[in-house]
Parts: sequence; structure tokens; C-alpha cells
Amino acid sequence: MATATPASEVEVEEQQQVVNPWEVSAGKGGIDYDKLVDQFGCQRIDAALVDRVARLTARPPHRFLRRGLFFAHRDLSELLDLYERGEKFYLYTGRGPSSEALHLGHLIPFMFTK
Repeated sequence: MATATPASEVEVEEQQQVVNPWEVSAGKGGIDYDKLVDQFGCQRIDAALVDRVARLTARPPHRFLRRGLFFAHRDLSELLDLYERGEKFYLYTGRGPSSEALHLGHLIPFMFTK
């Protein structure tokens, strides 16, 4: 005889993950990072990409890359292509240091971009 699963458990299992600037939540299984990579059109940061950064800059990659703090990227390969060809480019973090809502969490993109 089959037993029914309580409605509250079904809702939790069926709850989709939500990741946006205001909320991060997921069902029982936690955040599915592979799904995030697909959903946001990113590529995984792998050892080959980190090695390419080291080769092109002739310096150890930033500690955030070496330690796996960042797991995916958008357009980092294209940026490295520009760097390799000696073309000029700029980085835009989307964070305004003059913002009234600036907090310690904003240091991560500032430190990495530097």
C-alpha cells in the first residue's frame, strides 16, 4: 500500500531555486550551480582558464580564481583574447563607489577588478 506524501513536503521538493539580487533560495537539494550556469549563460571557470590567466599575465592568478571563489564567468575568454592581442579594453563592475548603499560585500568585485 502506498503512503501519501504530505503536501508541505511536495511543495518543498517542487520549489524551484530562486537566485536574484534580493533572494537566494532552493528546495531540498540546495542550489544547483550547473543550472545557474545554464540559466545565466555562463561558462565554468576551469583549470585551463586559470592557467591561461597566469600565462598571459606572467603572474599568479588572483587568489579568488586560485581558490575557486568564482565558479563561472561571462566573456572572460573574450577579455583574455583582447589582452593577448594587445588591444585596449575597460572593465565595468556596475558598482558605484559613490552609492549610499555601498557595503563591505562590494569589495569583492572591486578587489578582483583591480
